Amino acid sequence: MASEITSEITAKTSKTTPVTVKPVVNAIRILRFLSESSVPERAVDIARKLDINPSTCFNILRTLVNEDMVEFSPMSKRYSAGLGLARLVEQFVTQGQKVQLAKPLLEAFASSSRVTVTLWRRMGSDRIVIVSSAACPTDVRIDMTEGQRLPILMGASGRLFASQLSLESEEVRTMFEKIRWGMPLSFDEYCAQVTEASKRGWAVDDGYFSIGILAVAAPVYSSSGTIDFTVSAVMFRGQKNDKEIAELGESLCNLARELENVLF
Repeated sequence: MASEITSEITAKTSKTTPVTVKPVVNAIRILRFLSESSVPERAVDIARKLDINPSTCFNILRTLVNEDMVEFSPMSKRYSAGLGLARLVEQFVTQGQKVQLAKPLLEAFASSSRVTVTLWRRMGSDRIVIVSSAACPTDVRIDMTEGQRLPILMGASGRLFASQLSLESEEVRTMFEKIRWGMPLSFDEYCAQVTEASKRGWAVDDGYFSIGILAVAAPVYSSSGTIDFTVSAVMFRGQKNDKEIAELGESLCNLARELENVLF
């Protein structure tokens, strides 16, 4: 019986100081409070219970009302969670349900290919996140944690997301230079790898994300032609030869097309 080795990969990114914007934090606290409250609440009571300055609380509530996140009753002078918030939550739930439907496809591919498979989603303009993963249950494996985030340019998936960015822009170059790679990689080499991935249809990261790890990724296109997700196979370097890696890349492209039917 094959032994099981669990190796959790930690992203090697530049150290940044977390930024906290207090009005945003307070807005989230208010939305959470109203979504959990069984009855509409007055502004003064919300401010008191959440220990927020009454004037600040009122201004945040007024903004949330304008954005349809909170409803205000002129008769009772009370606030409650709005329809806009419900629609926003519904969109996330729907996407989460679709990701769950994709899980069996990832598990089947991981088992047959003897690799760890991850589904990455783009988050904003500068990050990607693992929304689902599956590892081969009977072989040496690498565990990738769901929820793990990386800079959008990093890894095999990063090279695919980068293909839809302007690599000539100073902003992208700055993003690249902040990344701590497992092995030295120049920006020109990176751009060449992005171009090659675009022509081939799938991307490779051979030890640059983490020494000893090789990843192959294929794009999952939305109906509008954007890359919102990627599917990646992660393995130890040397686990497969060049021919097998190429075959894996093509197989991932086929899996990506199946995922398109599930996710979009």
